[in-house]
Amino acid sequence: MPLVAALAVLLAPGAAHAAPSESELSKQITEASTKLEKLVEQYNKSAEQLKSVQGQIQQLETSLGPLAHQRDEARQKVAKMAASAYAGSSQLATWNALIGSSPTDVVERLGTLQELADTQNNVIESARDAGSKYDDQNSALQLALTKAQDEVTKLAAQKKQIEGDLKTLEAQKKKLYGTSSRTSGRYTGKIPAVSGKAGVAVTYAYNAIGKPYAWGADGPSSYDCSGLTMAAWKAAGVSLYHHAATQYDETARISRSQLAPGDLVFYSDLGHVAIYVGSGKVIHAPTFGESVKLSSIDMMTPYGYGRVRS
Repeated sequence: MPLVAALAVLLAPGAAHAAPSESELSKQITEASTKLEKLVEQYNKSAEQLKSVQGQIQQLETSLGPLAHQRDEARQKVAKMAASAYAGSSQLATWNALIGSSPTDVVERLGTLQELADTQNNVIESARDAGSKYDDQNSALQLALTKAQDEVTKLAAQKKQIEGDLKTLEAQKKKLYGTSSRTSGRYTGKIPAVSGKAGVAVTYAYNAIGKPYAWGADGPSSYDCSGLTMAAWKAAGVSLYHHAATQYDETARISRSQLAPGDLVFYSDLGHVAIYVGSGKVIHAPTFGESVKLSSIDMMTPYGYGRVRS
């Protein structure tokens, strides 16, 4: 059953069946949150892909100007050659030069004429090449623009669905808990000392505790799950994709026994990710209405573990 429909059933007044118990309702909310988080991660992936396409567009636009200039300059040279040939000045001068000359002079001058013809051919070929390069780049630009427009349309639809689902989920949480948000305070304990880039990422994660979850966010005031791990490692100078499943591909596979602070722990069929901070604990941006917090590594069944290539 779709997420909205499932939650609508829960919210519908006067339902014929008995109202679910608090534990059943809590479980249903958790399941709905998990489904919604996966949709958010898909949105994040699309947003990252759009950034890539926009970068390609910028590169193409930058290269089109010089190519257009080269094309136009080459075409002007060809046009001048054509005008000269049409006037006949070139041909008349050629034949006048040859008439009355000695056989040796004729052979030498024919060689010069061949060189001129080769030069003309080179100019024509250069014009063709410049025109083809411009046309190829322009076609690639138009394709990239079309792809970007499709991505924007897709993102808008995903955003609308996420916002609609989120409102329904918030209403359900408020019905059960009396509020749609349950936030924790900032971390005031001692941050473990970890060396190197991993230490920078871990410290960043500790300092993010208490900041609210916000879908599609990567800090500094709010985060979603992959936004937090991306931001933590970005602080250490390492780039990660804003998408849990892609972060799984970007990291090296390790076993649980090899876990060290800074490693990433993946959950929910790659729908959720957290950063390991040692002593069996992770820091993560949980879900809607909650804040970044310190949790047990076994808050859910881990899907896998990854070491950031730094």
